[in-house]
Amino acid sequence: MPIRLPSSPRVTRSRAALVSRLLPRRVRMRLTLLYGLMFVLSGAVLLTITYLLANRPNGFFLFSRGSVGGNASMPADGGIHLYPDSMAPSAVGAFAEAQRQQAVRQHAAEMHDLLIESGIALAIMSVIAIGLGWLIAGRVLRPLRTMTSSIQRISARNVHERLAVGGPGDELKDLADTVDGLLGRLETALDSHKRFVANAAHELRTPLTVEHALLEESLIDRDATVDSFRSNFERLLVLSEQQARLLESLLTLSSSERGPDRREPLDLGEVAEQLVLGWRAEAQRRGLRVDAVTARADIWGDGALVERLVANLLDNALGYNVPGGWVKVVVGVESGNAVVRVSNTGPTIPPDRVGRLLEPFQRLDRSSGDGHHGLGLSIVRSIAVAHGATLRAEARPGGGLVVEVSFPPRAADQPVKYHHGPGTREFGVTGIR
Repeated sequence: MPIRLPSSPRVTRSRAALVSRLLPRRVRMRLTLLYGLMFVLSGAVLLTITYLLANRPNGFFLFSRGSVGGNASMPADGGIHLYPDSMAPSAVGAFAEAQRQQAVRQHAAEMHDLLIESGIALAIMSVIAIGLGWLIAGRVLRPLRTMTSSIQRISARNVHERLAVGGPGDELKDLADTVDGLLGRLETALDSHKRFVANAAHELRTPLTVEHALLEESLIDRDATVDSFRSNFERLLVLSEQQARLLESLLTLSSSERGPDRREPLDLGEVAEQLVLGWRAEAQRRGLRVDAVTARADIWGDGALVERLVANLLDNALGYNVPGGWVKVVVGVESGNAVVRVSNTGPTIPPDRVGRLLEPFQRLDRSSGDGHHGLGLSIVRSIAVAHGATLRAEARPGGGLVVEVSFPPRAADQPVKYHHGPGTREFGVTGIR
């Protein structure tokens, strides 16, 4: 028994490369060959069936002496021959055999002619079928060529153009509609990117202008004192810290939109609890009250990004508040999802502006003297999207905002690297009232 050695991956790749080189590169030629091959196979099968049906054997019948007064024979050619009564039976048999042999030779010649003529007809029709297949393939691929040309003309300057293919709702129409939808999303993304770049340039240009003015003032003023220099340097330090926070926020926004680099098991309640405790001094300085009700809520995500999400919610709630106001943080499991909800008092927000606050560099007050650049909630939205969470924001009737982020639950088979006792943790951070 011969032993067959398994082919190596290199040999398999070589064979695949050889087959790919032998196949035509153009789809039109492939379709033409496919149409021609299907016609040749169908014609060959039809010719075989016709040949088999026409080549069925025919019997010969001998008629015995009857009312016609003689011997009758029915040869293969269908003719009836009468023989006199005086003809010997042996002579009649020999004559019938000769007639049968002649009919067999005639039938074989006719079948040979039928086979040759059918083969010639099949060859002629195969050539015609290949030509028709070339025309039909070109007609079928014409919309694709039109779409390809249109897509090649579209760039960042004319991304608003669409294919707008008409006709019946077939696969080509679905493909064109899909491409139009993709172009629409690209146009939206490009517009958002342009606005983001313009807003970021504006936010960075303002402190740079102020820094340049402070440095120029220190150089021009010949009567400047140590105190004036110290005052200018303190202002420069504040501006530098603001720019550092802005750059850090931009980097966080970029990384969150790219998606989490790693995922780990997290207790959302513990994350919120630690952050609220860390904001105790800031809440006391602002004269605000922070109440928190946290329960264990297991999620699967990037710890740094999730921590930044909760921190930005707290920073936004404390930064856009009113004296003597409050902030409430609730973390728990609702409808199977891990939910963190931060609500706060504050200025009245028009309901139609809540959605805009989730965009980069959007603030109720356009002045950035408070150190906010309008990136906090946009970073929250990007982190939520990267983790498959849903974000809901609505204005409170008495002023302020309610922001809720709902994370999908962690699967039961995902690993857990920490152990905490179950239960609900309630605590409050009370500032100056």
